[in-house]
Amino acid sequence: MKDKLNNALVWLKGKGVDYADARMVRIETESIKVTDDTVDTFSRNVNVGVGVRVICNGAWGFAGVSSLTEADIKKAANKALQTAKASATTVKEKVKLAPTEIYKDIYKSPCEKDPFDVPVHEKIGLLMEISDRLRTDSRIKTAESSADFYKTKKIFCSTEGAEIEQDIIESGAGYTAIAYDGKEVQKRSYPNSHRGDFATRGYEYVEGLKLLENVDRTREEAVQLLTADPCPNTVTDIIICGSQLALQVHESCGHPTELDRVLGTEISLAGGSFMQIDGLDKLKYGSDIVNINADATIPGGLGSFGYDDEGVKAQRAPIIRNGVHVGYLTSRETAPVIGKTSNGTMRADGWNRLPIIRMTNINLEPGEWELEDLIADTKNGIFFDMNKSWSIDDKRLNFQFGVECAWEIKDGKLGRMLKNPLYTGMTPKFWNSCDAICSKKYWHVWGVPNCGKGEPMQTARVAHGTAPARFRQVNVGVSK
Repeated sequence: MKDKLNNALVWLKGKGVDYADARMVRIETESIKVTDDTVDTFSRNVNVGVGVRVICNGAWGFAGVSSLTEADIKKAANKALQTAKASATTVKEKVKLAPTEIYKDIYKSPCEKDPFDVPVHEKIGLLMEISDRLRTDSRIKTAESSADFYKTKKIFCSTEGAEIEQDIIESGAGYTAIAYDGKEVQKRSYPNSHRGDFATRGYEYVEGLKLLENVDRTREEAVQLLTADPCPNTVTDIIICGSQLALQVHESCGHPTELDRVLGTEISLAGGSFMQIDGLDKLKYGSDIVNINADATIPGGLGSFGYDDEGVKAQRAPIIRNGVHVGYLTSRETAPVIGKTSNGTMRADGWNRLPIIRMTNINLEPGEWELEDLIADTKNGIFFDMNKSWSIDDKRLNFQFGVECAWEIKDGKLGRMLKNPLYTGMTPKFWNSCDAICSKKYWHVWGVPNCGKGEPMQTARVAHGTAPARFRQVNVGVSK
């Protein structure tokens, strides 16, 4: 395959292109979902093809083909070339790529047990047992459990001489109990909402999630929410659990630091960003204890890989340092705008899509607090647990998050359960109110398997390392 890709690139070089790369991608997926006592989804798919990017006369061209024959790859290369030439007739500023080190390498994600080798009946059996146990209380009207697996093989070659082969396996699972008492609906999920938790690991990751051990608590809390007191409308201190904080980081730091969004190329669909270039190294994004890094090198992180889809090596790059905005997620094309080289965030969700800037593992670095001490140090407040809904404007400035469940904090102790809780804020004010973050002991990299961006839409799997943290004087209320 490397020979086929390189032969197409040699042909393109003979046509005088400025740059070209070819990327073979094979993605195998498996998705299982059980609802109550029924397997309502079981699918296995394989998608394979080659995408070719070309810069000619300072303009981009791209074409893909669902074939691995040398003749068809060359046809795609020619189509990409013709597209670039046509684009060049209207280009206002020629494409310039930041320099990058050229690699010939092989990368494999950590995997002890290939999920595609695990018998289907074993995986379905686990999900069915979870569903059966969730429904032992008649007030649980729906039980949903699911598991998803991905196996991706990529081969990347470029006219600069890169030759990179990657094999990445991703696994995850989770479940939700939905309770109903004739008046209202409540739900609890584990280990996270929105299909669970995910990592670039094998089936051993699912086995380590303690799914069965947490079924009873999940069911009981869903039922308890039916009679819980509503979350009060007030301004108070809040502690946010790690999984909810992961989504907060995702929406209010990850997306607004994508440099393509800042430059306006995503404005028609995904929106823009309040974190403009003139604020780089100046904007006080958060309090002094807020440190956020983009780190694609964490073993097992869902946003981890060896190289991005431009052949740039995975790396750790600062985004927020001591509360100050110091970095963006960049590509070889956008990085020169801020005088940098790419920090390796260009990825596509298949062979037939152009790579775009995507989050990797965007992590809020841990602090020093024990969770029990943090709760004890909070005289009055609310503890927020696990996302239920979210809304944020197209500049990523004003937000509202609803969670599944909350608990009142009274005199430094967790008290009554609260239902339908939400909190709202403005991003810089909110992060500047952060005065405590729990330690590495509580820090976990939460996988987010469904980040959408781009036209046509692309879905990326990303992650966020977080630990529970406290925010002072936040607006909270009841979701309707």
